Amino acid sequence: MKASWDIFCTVVDNFGDVGVTFRLARQLVAEHDMNVRLWIDDLSAFARLCPGADAEAPQQWCDGVRVCFWPKDWQPVEPADVVIEAFGCHLPPAQIDAMKARSQRPLWLNLEYLSAEEWVTGCHGLPSLQSSGIQKFFFFPGFRDTTGGLLREAGLIERRHGFEQDPAAQRRFLATLGIDPQPGARLISLFAYEHEGLGSWLTCLAQDQQPTHLLVPEGRIIGDVERWLGVGGLEPGALHARDHLTIQVLPFVRQEDYDLLLWCCAFNVVRGEDSFVRAQWAGRPLIWHIYEQDDDAHWAKLDAFLELYLAGLPDETGQALTHVWRDWNAGHDMTQCWNTLKKHWGELTSHAERWCLEQALQDDLTTALVRFYRNWL
Repeated sequence: MKASWDIFCTVVDNFGDVGVTFRLARQLVAEHDMNVRLWIDDLSAFARLCPGADAEAPQQWCDGVRVCFWPKDWQPVEPADVVIEAFGCHLPPAQIDAMKARSQRPLWLNLEYLSAEEWVTGCHGLPSLQSSGIQKFFFFPGFRDTTGGLLREAGLIERRHGFEQDPAAQRRFLATLGIDPQPGARLISLFAYEHEGLGSWLTCLAQDQQPTHLLVPEGRIIGDVERWLGVGGLEPGALHARDHLTIQVLPFVRQEDYDLLLWCCAFNVVRGEDSFVRAQWAGRPLIWHIYEQDDDAHWAKLDAFLELYLAGLPDETGQALTHVWRDWNAGHDMTQCWNTLKKHWGELTSHAERWCLEQALQDDLTTALVRFYRNWL
């Protein structure tokens, strides 16, 4: 008999939380034959990730997942065998009561945000007895084999390698988005939060002797791009060239197409958690624009990841990447750090692929969750 899973998600940062939970739900269905309900409190964000989805539907089926609206006026439903609170959201009290009343109480998991901090390894998988009398377990995605791993679909790396070896497939995909780069142009993707120093980086790209075609999915960074260009109202399809830089605004694409976009690029700027992980599976150098937290806790997370990621790189190369990441996340002028980074491009490209393959040796997050459930039974 199939196990049933409930995944609860509140939309905090537009698409990140929804993106992770929908990937998880789809993989549970496709690769582990589970029955999954995904509860989302803002379906408009989900509809952007899943073209064809109905932002007004109380429930609908998408890629085998039963996607349900999570209303404020919650009426309890029959709990699943596994209940996941994603990223610190809180279950409705009435649903917790329903879980308590179930003859076979469900496995209750708190799926935490991704972190490379070392303390995570000591907390991963630990139980916490709640006031309801039900144990809740903390499950941490991560980069070490003592954590829950990263979301990665079966055969993902092999599909990327096949795509990379098929220039015709790359051209066909880019053409579906209206992208026609000039020969020899370097493709870079930019998906980021607002950035005060963005103009300095765009100027560097414009002045570089190698042409750059910058692909900007619509989002929060568009306003800074408009200010540098001196234009307003940039919409998907907009194309502007200045010196050696061409900027093209892209429509928001479904998750599978975003992967292909990352695979086509030589360098990717990504934000939050979902695109950050996908950029690592792309095996390309990247900048992570981490979600800023009021207590500056994001700096500890960023530094912890860099400590792991830079292992094995020459000091000078590691320092160059560190300066770029820190200056970017602080909103500083990017001129000096970017020009230094370019000297290490080849080393960083090789290292990104090596890091990807090393991470792929570990179990993926979905497999780790299923194994945890089966061991708990």
